Amino acid sequence: MRVIVVGGGVVGTMHAWQAVERGHEVVQIEREAEARGASLRNFGQIWVSGRAGGEELDTALRARELWERIGAEVPGLGFRAIGSLTPVRNAREYAVAEAALARPDAAARGYELVGADEARTINPALRGDFDAALWCERDAAVEPRTAQLHLREALRAKAGGRYTFLPGREVREVTGPGTVRDDHGDVHRGDVVILATGAWLSGLVRELAPDLPVRRVRLQMMQTAPLGEELTTSVADADSFRYYPAYRSAALDELNAGQAQTPIAAAHKMQLLMVQRRDGGLTIGDTHEYEHPFAFDTLEDPYEHLTEVVESFLGRPLPKIRHRWAGVYAQCTDTSRVVHRQQVADGVWLVTGPGGRGMTCSPAIAETTANELGW
Repeated sequence: MRVIVVGGGVVGTMHAWQAVERGHEVVQIEREAEARGASLRNFGQIWVSGRAGGEELDTALRARELWERIGAEVPGLGFRAIGSLTPVRNAREYAVAEAALARPDAAARGYELVGADEARTINPALRGDFDAALWCERDAAVEPRTAQLHLREALRAKAGGRYTFLPGREVREVTGPGTVRDDHGDVHRGDVVILATGAWLSGLVRELAPDLPVRRVRLQMMQTAPLGEELTTSVADADSFRYYPAYRSAALDELNAGQAQTPIAAAHKMQLLMVQRRDGGLTIGDTHEYEHPFAFDTLEDPYEHLTEVVESFLGRPLPKIRHRWAGVYAQCTDTSRVVHRQQVADGVWLVTGPGGRGMTCSPAIAETTANELGW
């Protein structure tokens, strides 16, 4: 079988990976010289802990297995089974963490509620004030800015000539079953085409799926200079309880009713997520903006809020901020759906809308596509 993958981000690359592993030929087409969207502008978290139960959690857990397997084969991914800690500071936040432990799937997520001293044993960099922390053993991390590069190198080695990457080409037209034409005028014929175009929902995607149930979401993030010590886990704050569906409970209702977010956090729909990069720097975020048109600039207030929260957990000043950026990802309007997978033409499938789950779930999303299409 010959598979044409349109899109060089993590969802597209994982579809290429599945196809090559199953013995097929792959041509992967990317409109930029390198992918530049949400696949790079994220935390690199394999984030199991906050996922909704059922299909979403099953997908995340399967993806976690696949990431570990692929990470062993591709060391450049920087796969690290580091887990995560969410410090809590009062009775309301503690009650939400306790409710999470009462979930029937808590063991699958690796949940444990630990005291402050034990949390600091797990992650000695957390020297600030907090009462306890929710430990999530199944969370992990990879290096998002270089992941696609290393995966493509591995694909070339695995495929033995069955994998071709074509950058700088925008697919403009479906010209027949499993066949597309790019803006160089070249026609690519395959048995199936996978459109994994991320947040690029205009042009050909709009023509093929004009009523797509997917929205675009914008976020702001930043990265610091090296911390100078190891941050041994990912770190979240209690505002993440408000954002992730796994934490929905009567205790969360009480937290929302009795403990408002700060005005800045509420205005920008914020939570703290923080991961250390291999060079020692910290990736920190994030905000959520849903109303179009998105602003073209970034705002300083969210960064100041995140800096304050991080410093309160670390008990020390944050290293100098070296990078600030905004990114846009695609999310199903029915946020309970893991991804939107739709046949949009003969032999052409669109796979988009995983939202903030794209980095976490992409290996399992691609595996499901391959299984459903009978590769």
